[in-house]
Amino acid sequence: MDDKQIIIETMNLVKVYGEGEGAVTALGGISLKIYQGEFAAIMGPSGSGKSTLLNILACLDHATEGKYILNGEDVSNYSREELAFIRNRELGFVFQSYNLLPRLTALENVMLPMMYQRENRLSVKDRPEKAMAALESVGLASRARHLPSQLSGGQQQRVAIARALINDPILVLADEPTGNLDSKSSIEILDLMHQLHERGRTIVMVTHEPDIAHHTGRIILVRDGLLASDEKNGNPIRMTRPTHNASNIAAEGGLP
Repeated sequence: MDDKQIIIETMNLVKVYGEGEGAVTALGGISLKIYQGEFAAIMGPSGSGKSTLLNILACLDHATEGKYILNGEDVSNYSREELAFIRNRELGFVFQSYNLLPRLTALENVMLPMMYQRENRLSVKDRPEKAMAALESVGLASRARHLPSQLSGGQQQRVAIARALINDPILVLADEPTGNLDSKSSIEILDLMHQLHERGRTIVMVTHEPDIAHHTGRIILVRDGLLASDEKNGNPIRMTRPTHNASNIAAEGGLP
């Protein structure tokens, strides 16, 4: 594993909220590495610190102490503006609540990150074509003109995944991606995550559910703000049936 590129490296991350007697330590010193191509789960009960850790990994917050190196770049002391640039350039996000804009179509929601891209920006004319390819890669080309309210929960989450991939991030962060879904839709989303991983994506998924965590190849357990365990999962749960043709479309020129 050491010959692979390190995508995430944290060194003794500490996060303290408040000051003095009212101070609360959310993270008590977390050190870990995530390598390119890994599919890892960060797991822990409510209040364990996993959401705080995710916010730091997602460049949404700073640690009080320690270092965070993302893709070889020390972002520990970056300004909010610099972190926003890193988020758009390096990271893709999948949220439990989808976070789609209700008045925009699926296609328009997927195009949004391209509007804020500073480097290698596509022209306004070329953006719809790339966004449509992204929707095709998650099996939703036929729903491109639909509003989020016209889509099922599983379909909205697929749109969110297409949006997360549109700028070709080096890391996909998924926060309880099946938390609002029924069992059938959850299986479809996890199947899509497996397909993305098989195509080389680095994915970190936060969950409090052991059965969801066991779909990944590595389970990082956080408890009371500390790293309780970090173990390889030698027998991850795998899907047994395809739910869409994402792999074929990717091979034909869709999203990598």
